[in-house]
Amino acid sequence: MATFVGTTPGGTTPAGMTPAGTTPESEKDAEFQEHEKILSPDFLSVAQIIEILAEDVDGVQQKLEKFLNFKNLQTCLKEASLLDYYVSGFLWAKGMDFSVIQYSKFMTLLDMLLHNLRTLHMSLEDSIKWLGEVMAEIGPSHKNEKWNIFDVKQANAIVDYLKISLFQHYKLYEFLFFSVREEIVIGTEQLIEVVNPADHPFPDPLEEGISFDIYSTFIEPPPPLDMEIKGLNQEQGPEESQPEADTSETDLLVGFTIEEIKSVLDQVTDDILISIQTEINEKLQMQEEAFNARIEKLKKA
Repeated sequence: MATFVGTTPGGTTPAGMTPAGTTPESEKDAEFQEHEKILSPDFLSVAQIIEILAEDVDGVQQKLEKFLNFKNLQTCLKEASLLDYYVSGFLWAKGMDFSVIQYSKFMTLLDMLLHNLRTLHMSLEDSIKWLGEVMAEIGPSHKNEKWNIFDVKQANAIVDYLKISLFQHYKLYEFLFFSVREEIVIGTEQLIEVVNPADHPFPDPLEEGISFDIYSTFIEPPPPLDMEIKGLNQEQGPEESQPEADTSETDLLVGFTIEEIKSVLDQVTDDILISIQTEINEKLQMQEEAFNARIEKLKKA
C-alpha cells in the first residue's frame, strides 16, 4: 500500500545545525525514498505499457486480460467488470497523451483505489481523501517541481475522470466485492431411464409412472417383422388367408431381395422418426416458451 508523506514544515535551526532554508543530504535522501513509495509498486511495468500502446482497442483489452490473468470473462461478472474498469482507464489515459511514467502512475492509482475498497473496505469519503493526499504528492502542488508527475490540467482531468467512473458508481463496486449473488435457475436436469428391449429381463413401466402413449411412441421397441406379418394374416378373412394352393408353410418374403426389404424398412423407419422428431420439437418449443416466461418474471421481480 502507498505511503503518504506530508510537507516538511520550515523553521529556524539551532546554532551548530544546518542553517534555515537548507536541507541536509541525509534528509534529502530520506525524503526521496519516501516519495518513491508513492503508488508503488507499479501496477504495469514500462515494458507492458509500451506493449499495450502499440495495440488497438481490442488489442488493449486482450493484453490487459492476459496481464490480469482473467480466464472466466464469459461467466464471471466480477472479472468482466474489473477488466472494463482497467481498459476504460487506459484508453482514457491514451486520449490524454500521457507519457510512460504518467501511464504507470495513473494505472497504479486506479488499481490502488480498488485495492483500498476491496481489502480495507474504504468508504467513498475516505477514498476521496486518499486521492487528495496522493495527488498532493504526485500533482502540481508538490513543493519539489521535479516530482510533479502531472500538471494542473492533467490533475484536474484525472479527478474529473474518477468522479464519473469509480466514485459515481462506488456502491456498485462495493456490491461487486462484498455481495453474494444468487444463481438464477433457468433449467432443470432430469435423468430418464430407458426401458431395455423385450428380450432383456426388464419389467414394463408402471402405468402411474409413465403414460402408454409416451411409452409406445418413444420407448417401446418396434415389433419384429414376423410378428407384423402374423398380425396382418390374422386381420384378413379366412378366404383371403387361405389361397387355393396350400401356402401355410410358404415364406411370404420369397421373391424379394435383401436390398428391397432394407429399402422398405428404411422408409418406414424414416417416417416414424420424422413424426417423433416433429413431436419432440413441438414439446421443446413449448418448454422454451415456458422458461422464457419464467425468466421475464424473475427479471421483473
